[in-house]
Amino acid sequence: MDDPTFVVGDVHGHRAELAEALREQGLIDDADDWTGGRARLWFLGDFVDRGPDGIAAIELVRKLQRQAPDDGGSVETLLGNHEILLLGMYHFGDTPVPSDFGPRSFARSWEINGGQLADQDELTDELVAWLSTRPLVATAADHLLMHSDTLEYLEWGSTTEKINDSVHEILAGDDLAQWWDVWRRMTTRYAFRGPHGQEAAETLLDELGGERVVHGHSVIADQLGIHPAQIEEPYLYAGGRALGIDGGLFVGGPCLVVELPYEPKD
Repeated sequence: MDDPTFVVGDVHGHRAELAEALREQGLIDDADDWTGGRARLWFLGDFVDRGPDGIAAIELVRKLQRQAPDDGGSVETLLGNHEILLLGMYHFGDTPVPSDFGPRSFARSWEINGGQLADQDELTDELVAWLSTRPLVATAADHLLMHSDTLEYLEWGSTTEKINDSVHEILAGDDLAQWWDVWRRMTTRYAFRGPHGQEAAETLLDELGGERVVHGHSVIADQLGIHPAQIEEPYLYAGGRALGIDGGLFVGGPCLVVELPYEPKD
């Protein structure tokens, strides 16, 4: 039997709820130490903003990342758009972004989008360096993992390696306009909705590989037009080619920890 693979959606500063959800899947114990054995655990980004314990959530994940290999497991994380916002605020603050569309700055967007002073205060140079080298896209268990439900990733390359390398090069530099372009592209969403959604998902999968796209970013309740508290499972759509796993934790929904491949309940 293959080692199990799990994915986790947007945490947004809710460390306690994250730990409880991991515990329910048997991946950590009451001391928040790894008990997942040979499991592969992937986080799809957006640890920070909107909730009280963003950096603490990241530090939990980093601890598990250190512990899991001792049991033959692994813990990895993608960059979400809110990590880009966190880092952009850290590096550029309220420096104006060149724009024909009115005032733009990382500080302004950070404040509008739930930025937390505690997250900025607790950032260290070492943590900034670690975050800046996380991938944007990856494949696991024949699934394409990404934070945002968008085709914009393809603007950075036609392979997962090229996309990750292209953005890592930007994040290693100090070009404000390029940083802002990463933030802007990663805030787009809903590429896999509607009558052409399956086609869009298949375009991405044909280019980057995998049988199904797994993403966070877009709250399932918003997709379905229901209250987040009603969400109990991920959202399989686009002809089965896309799986949304953002339960809307910051608006009262669940922290979804989903084993792949996912099949809907009967």
